[in-house]
Amino acid sequence: MAGKASLKRAEDFVEFLNASPTPFHAVRSAKQRLEKAGFKQIKERDSWTSTLQPGGKYYLTRNASTVVAFAIGSQWKPGNPVAMVGAHTDSPCLRIKPVSKRTADGFMQVGVETYGGGMWHTWFDRDLGVAGRVMVKTSNGDMEQRLVRISRPVCRIPNLAVHFGGSVPFEFNKEAQLFPITGLVSAELNRTGKTAEETKKAEVEAEKAASFEPLKTPKQRHHPYLITLIAEEAGCKEDEILDFELVLYDTQPACIGGLNNEFVFSARLDNLGMTYCAVEGIIQSLSSGPSALKNDSTIRLIACFDHEEIGSTSAQGADSNMLPAVLRRLSCLPSTPSSSDSDKSYDKMSTGDENSTAFEQTLATSLLVSADMAHSVNPNYGGKYESEHRPEMNAGTVIKINANVRYATNAPGVVLLAECAKRAKAATYQPPGSKSASGGVPLQMFVVRNDSACGSTIGPMLSAKLGARTIDVGNPQLAMHSIRETGGCYDVEHGVNLFDAFFEHYGELESKVMVD
Repeated sequence: MAGKASLKRAEDFVEFLNASPTPFHAVRSAKQRLEKAGFKQIKERDSWTSTLQPGGKYYLTRNASTVVAFAIGSQWKPGNPVAMVGAHTDSPCLRIKPVSKRTADGFMQVGVETYGGGMWHTWFDRDLGVAGRVMVKTSNGDMEQRLVRISRPVCRIPNLAVHFGGSVPFEFNKEAQLFPITGLVSAELNRTGKTAEETKKAEVEAEKAASFEPLKTPKQRHHPYLITLIAEEAGCKEDEILDFELVLYDTQPACIGGLNNEFVFSARLDNLGMTYCAVEGIIQSLSSGPSALKNDSTIRLIACFDHEEIGSTSAQGADSNMLPAVLRRLSCLPSTPSSSDSDKSYDKMSTGDENSTAFEQTLATSLLVSADMAHSVNPNYGGKYESEHRPEMNAGTVIKINANVRYATNAPGVVLLAECAKRAKAATYQPPGSKSASGGVPLQMFVVRNDSACGSTIGPMLSAKLGARTIDVGNPQLAMHSIRETGGCYDVEHGVNLFDAFFEHYGELESKVMVD
């Protein structure tokens, strides 16, 4: 260890995690950080011709759950490379069903739907809050989204006591036995001061008196008091709520733990860990101000997508047209003419026939770092890991390799990223025996055993869609897809510094690692 290890970067990461219980909140957190660093918001629906300029920093969102940000080198020319880091904002969770009102044996319950491949047994006996976005009708008749978060625990999925056989093996039906309880019917009747019969009668009368609606109202589809709490968080009246996309999340905050404060304990490390590193990596690469882009001929870009956990096949997923569409528009972006260029030559450079292949040229020279959390070796299950590929916590970002291209990594990508890692800023923490105290960040490699299934990432799909060189990486963690995961404090800084170096040095290294 080089001196006393700093927890500053890990503490900032914990703040990011605690501010981001849903993809919508994660994108808002990313936007706030990007704007503070001088990035300006643009929109897909607008023309970018007069807006984007070499030396500028910009970001855009889609569905408020996917964000793309980029900085344009001052020496940019059409067809030049784009250095990309891709991550995802979503994590396995329980989403409230469109009609969620349930009661059983005197309990009020909430109907939920599983999202992604979660380790659902870890959701039992946890303090669950509610967060997401609400569509609200405003006083002027517009309909807008508002982010909400009920921070106190209002739901819990109760386990079955061991006395009834609820021990080993732990088995349950996801449809019948994953209902969170949210209160007692008797307590709700006490709150309203009405009997069950009076409550039912009032609901029937209200439904008769209401004007025609093609769908039942939120207060008819969900427990009314839940709608009351949501309205309070959204800053609106209850009847102004039109619909919502809300999920349950663990209210226990992320924290730093371990005897020597070496771990991060949190939900959603997969994949807010790499989303954070991507956002902070591009910001750090520009921290020296305009001079950072002065001699840069590339575009530095991050893309943090929604819906990776369910296959990315959505309008805001990595398998959508979003990244190709952004790259197509950027590839033709004209460069800044020198003082000796005439207006005529500049027009020709911007619109001439030589730009007809700019998109294809950009893809051929670009590289995507697909950043999704990796597996640390679990000491209680050491036999599950390939003997020579056992990533350690706080020992650096992991390069993920698979012969069947479940990961998109190949040898040229490994060589190029290793060169970036050599040039990276040294982290404040170095693993025992490390030689990188004066500079550089460590890397590790991971291959799954031949007798184990291998996960995948956005890397292979984007590699195939774009034809761009791609490498899959991620920081090591334990208990992936659990409601409470474990990562390394110092790997956060390793990841940020690695991406910082990738953005800063890719233009120099791109032409040196050639295979075609």
